[in-house]
Amino acid sequence: MIFFKIIRRVIAAILLIVIAVPLYALGVTWQAANTTLTREADVIVVLGAAQLNGRPGEVLEARLTEAKRIYKAGLAPHIITVGAGAPGDRTTEAASGKYWLTNNGVKSKSVTSLEVGRDTWVETQNYVKFMKLKKMKDVIIVTDPFHCRRAMTMANDLGVVATCSPVKTGPNALANSGRRYLMREAGAYLAYVSLGRRGIHISDHLG
Repeated sequence: MIFFKIIRRVIAAILLIVIAVPLYALGVTWQAANTTLTREADVIVVLGAAQLNGRPGEVLEARLTEAKRIYKAGLAPHIITVGAGAPGDRTTEAASGKYWLTNNGVKSKSVTSLEVGRDTWVETQNYVKFMKLKKMKDVIIVTDPFHCRRAMTMANDLGVVATCSPVKTGPNALANSGRRYLMREAGAYLAYVSLGRRGIHISDHLG
């Protein structure tokens, strides 16, 4: 009888973990997506998204619009755009982002483009390296709402203080993001925090 009680308790504990951990990932992903930014920082980082011949796609343009908004509000004095180009592209996500910003009221000297990275982890490694070279400690990440938690966690793990300003417009704004995007990003976040380096590639594949 004691043996069966132990087995039942073990099964109950496993079931609790199986249910609780994904719910936690969903909760923190949702919470980050709905957090209103208030704090100032050293720099704003615009995570990369698709562009076509130097023209940002809808997702990237929404991120650039949000970066411009908080830059004009005085929350940070500098913007970093990140992202390489896809095979065959004539330019990069970072370069097209800088071009858009400087043609929409942001001074060229206030924008740095880091043309490296096709996923969140590599982009984060490179902008954090740049920040440390420039003695910057605090960053505001601009990305899609449900992407915020994973992006902030990666930056924090690399030694900077990260907050997120999620986009307010575009196809991935909170009002336009469906349950599938939330589930996908919660899964990507969970893969990253639970599997460490092995989970990095899984998380970017899911995200």
